[in-house]
Amino acid sequence: MTDNAATAATEPAPTSGIAAQAARRRTFAVISHPDAGKSTLTEALALHARAITEAGAVHGKAGRRATVSDWMEMEKARGISITSTVLQFPYRDAVINLLDTPGHADFSEDTYRVLTAVDSAVMLIDAAKGLEPQTLKLFQVCKHRGIPIITVINKWDRPGRHALELIDEINTRIGLRPTPLTWPVGIAGDFHGVLDRRTGDFIRFTRTAGGATIAPEEHIAAADAHAAAGVDWDTAVEESELLSADGADYDREDYLAGRSSPLLFTSAALNFGVNQLLDVLVGLAPAPSGGRDADGNSRPCEAPFSAFVFKVQAGMDSAHRDRIAYARVYSGTFERGEVLTHAGTGKPFVTKYAQSVFGQQRGTLDTAWPGDVIGLANAAALRPGDTLYRDEPVQYPPIPSFSPEHFAVARGTDPSKHKQFRRGIEQLAQEGVVQVLRSDRRGDQAPVLAAVGPMQFEVAVHRMATELSAPITLEALPYQVARVVSAEDVDFVNQQFSAEVLTRTDGVRLALFSTPWRLQTFIRENPAVQLESLVAAEG
Repeated sequence: MTDNAATAATEPAPTSGIAAQAARRRTFAVISHPDAGKSTLTEALALHARAITEAGAVHGKAGRRATVSDWMEMEKARGISITSTVLQFPYRDAVINLLDTPGHADFSEDTYRVLTAVDSAVMLIDAAKGLEPQTLKLFQVCKHRGIPIITVINKWDRPGRHALELIDEINTRIGLRPTPLTWPVGIAGDFHGVLDRRTGDFIRFTRTAGGATIAPEEHIAAADAHAAAGVDWDTAVEESELLSADGADYDREDYLAGRSSPLLFTSAALNFGVNQLLDVLVGLAPAPSGGRDADGNSRPCEAPFSAFVFKVQAGMDSAHRDRIAYARVYSGTFERGEVLTHAGTGKPFVTKYAQSVFGQQRGTLDTAWPGDVIGLANAAALRPGDTLYRDEPVQYPPIPSFSPEHFAVARGTDPSKHKQFRRGIEQLAQEGVVQVLRSDRRGDQAPVLAAVGPMQFEVAVHRMATELSAPITLEALPYQVARVVSAEDVDFVNQQFSAEVLTRTDGVRLALFSTPWRLQTFIRENPAVQLESLVAAEG
């Protein structure tokens, strides 16, 4: 090994209070393809950090608890994550800010917003399926943003592919060199424990009932490991030596530069290997280092307070109907009650109702430091992409929008709830649940909802009915692609076959076309009309 988790402890300790607090923080997201075990891993991490006493079983099963990070009724019913959540908890001397993200591709925009607020990511891979489409897409987002990645091969307690085959696939398909820190003892489906490649020890795991509690682990010296695990230990040692001979040992510089990825093997459902992941996050993952503003200038952690709003969520508490704006602290110290400045409007923003967030649970938050995520209640003035600061002005880069591929006209089913309908549609747009488009031709009572995936429409319909008391129906429109168009070309595009121009809530004019082929034909026949692509996640 060229580096290990102990390195962080030997580095000079920060001298200022802010820098010292920032050095304790680890702010990261868990990304994966749907059903790779992301929410289960999220809860297992909280369990091992003693933030909860019992892990929820697979959600959606009758009579079983749902995971703490999946709290919306639709999430519980479907057994998938459809919105991002924040879990903050202490572990050893560190403070973990874990951002759980939706796995489903239909909610890529929400995941992208979360990835603007983290310092590192855990990429979760199913041992049987390897790299999957959504994993690949999210990896490209991390690569584009320069986010270091720790890779976790999950579900090793189930039949799956060979470990070396998975390592080779990651290296070959995405050019990220895996550097395993642990290596499985036993093939996929027969998981005894792991070889800790940093110490040479055998870490043997013991199952617990339903994986609901922390799995006991026993550290066995290498000299005694063969007696404990037999030929499985010998195979693990041989394969580990092959990895070293191939140069697959951890290197901190390569990891932080995004050229390599520390890798571990786990079974999140059984809580196997979770302690090792927590230790790696604390020991190796980067601490907050400030942020870069919209002009590319660095703002250090010690600068006056600044934070970036990456998500707005309503419906967390049905009794209060409030909205929570999630803001990542980039610099300075946050004190509840102080008056901040909204960078976009220059108006003051009072933080009387600041909260800490743990899934759906909330508590009063008095102080926060760089890397922390604060929840600002009743934040009607805040939108994803907003910047808040104190004393020294700063504006962080806005969050790009995805190009929608699904479009539908929304109409209220109850004419007497006209005001609720308008407020509800406006709220969905502000939160980024869907993009909302309008035109004079269609009028305010028939806005067009635009989405990356159709499941966003299901969320919009559900929330309009259950939270916003304004049920709607949706009528699908025959469009598949959108491009930004200038004001002078609007009338011309509206005269074209299978095309229409609508204006998004933020004022951007979008030309909608029925198919990609129709768009290409229009571009070829009308070269003078300037159409621009919306910014995609991959950059």
